[in-house]
Amino acid sequence: MPEHTNGSTKAPTMADVAARAGVSRALVSTVFRNVPGASPTTRERVLKAAADLGYRVDNRARTLRSNRTGLVGVVFRVQDAFHSDFVEALYPVADKSRFNLVLSATTRARSEVDAAEALFDDRCEALILVAPQMPDTQLIDLAQRSPTIVVGRKIRSTAVDVVRTPDEEVVRLAVDHLVSQGHRRIAHLDGRSIRGSVDRRRSYLKAMRGLGLEEHATVIAGGNTEIEGMRAAETILAAPVRPTAILAFNDTLAVGLMFGLRQSGVAVPEEISVIGYDDIHMSALPFINLTTVGQDATATARGVLDQVAGRLDDKSPAGSERLVPPYLKVRTTTARPTS
Repeated sequence: MPEHTNGSTKAPTMADVAARAGVSRALVSTVFRNVPGASPTTRERVLKAAADLGYRVDNRARTLRSNRTGLVGVVFRVQDAFHSDFVEALYPVADKSRFNLVLSATTRARSEVDAAEALFDDRCEALILVAPQMPDTQLIDLAQRSPTIVVGRKIRSTAVDVVRTPDEEVVRLAVDHLVSQGHRRIAHLDGRSIRGSVDRRRSYLKAMRGLGLEEHATVIAGGNTEIEGMRAAETILAAPVRPTAILAFNDTLAVGLMFGLRQSGVAVPEEISVIGYDDIHMSALPFINLTTVGQDATATARGVLDQVAGRLDDKSPAGSERLVPPYLKVRTTTARPTS
């Protein structure tokens, strides 16, 4: 622990920072509250003194003295790679705002409702739910208790706010990329019962019809995990006519599919091209190097916290929807078909 002004190792206080910076305690408080009243030079001197002493502002103690906590709860799935990427993108955006994040994870033994209730117990002013799987009715119930922003899922409700990447644009980017390489037999490995899989499936069929490729459209039962992707490889290889390219519901499923194909001696992309969705960190690993359509996690994080601020400040109505454009990341798992 940094040394205290009197030579002890006691945790430094605001008074210690004031003494070291040569200013009043009130001026130190002004700097830490980030309100007008301190010159840039004074502000820099106070922040340097705090850093030298290792002083940290106790935001929770401050918020307990007011009716506003500044706490925003985030419900996410531990097992989902994109959820982790999104939370990682959310922190730097939150650090530049007035909000502090409180995370509440779901697991196989902990439901989304349990995770949300824990955040209410922590006095969170708003909730962010990353691709929730609970029914719309439960989401609407949560929204009656606090502003609720859903990430990555279409919700038809005037109570719940949404920030998402449009499925039609995601599928269009993927299918257009594969068609530009000469593919026609393009299959979709879907998300089975995962929320959002129906919209993704409809968007795929619509894109194939729009390109005059409906006779080649094939939907293969997939899921949400690497294991389900590997199982789907068996189904694909047993078909009398194989697709030359496959659009997977997400990157995790695509990675499992690739492993399953390669394990059976099928070369990716030489024999079957594979494209995913999400652009998770794992996709860029050299031995995976997955072509994918990405969600812009940083832009989504900004949109979510802007929505939180708008709701809490009564500047935006409930039920708003923000759309974040996707992007195509071409790596090495897609190529021209060999036949």
